[in-house]
Amino acid sequence: MTALALYDKPSPDFAAMVARSLGLLRETAARHPKLTQASSLGAEDMVVTHLLHLADVDASVFVLETGKLHTETLALIPRIERRYGTSVQVFRPKQESVVHFVRKNGEEAMYQSIELRKACCDIRKMEPLARALAGHDGWITGLRREQSNARAEVGEVIQEADRVKISPIVEWTWGDVWHFIGLHGLDYNALHDQFFPSIGCAPCTRAISVGEDFRAGRWWWEQESAKECGLHVQPATSSLVSSIERTPS
Repeated sequence: MTALALYDKPSPDFAAMVARSLGLLRETAARHPKLTQASSLGAEDMVVTHLLHLADVDASVFVLETGKLHTETLALIPRIERRYGTSVQVFRPKQESVVHFVRKNGEEAMYQSIELRKACCDIRKMEPLARALAGHDGWITGLRREQSNARAEVGEVIQEADRVKISPIVEWTWGDVWHFIGLHGLDYNALHDQFFPSIGCAPCTRAISVGEDFRAGRWWWEQESAKECGLHVQPATSSLVSSIERTPS
């Protein structure tokens, strides 16, 4: 059974949720014209890319190519480019930093300790992310509150030090995501059909079993509280905004 057939279960207010997401993107773009989408190439981010298209929002799309992504993940980049007539920006880690880290700690350092795993994430994700966000006054993510306890209170808009962070589908369910994918015929990562709901780097991602948590396949050897790479950990100086003020229509 495909992921689409298994998970396509929209909420009763699905249409209203889509309309809200589109409105949020348009309103944010009016205030912050230099927007970019951080795409993991997972199901949520394929939805967000299409929402940007439907909202007619001019935002670039970038991918952090860590050097450890699955072939199935990378295969989506040319598909996005063909469908939307755009160029996906690919940011890679600094080669000298990767070489130094691997020589010192080995290819499987992430399994040795949380500190080494997070150091690997810093090199392969956080430093490239800083370059990807440079010059932008807002970035867009596919975060959803349902994904994990750590994301249960994430806001639609978070004011960070230098830019805003927009998560237009925070209230969507996994079923909503897949209903939208089916409704619009979107491409999605083939690993989703193999019970990979949350997909990151190959060494740090596995399929999950029935009854396991949504993100159980990410860094499965660590405690639940440690399962973030740093991309979506809210800085202490950030202020959380539940939504953008809207003028009556």
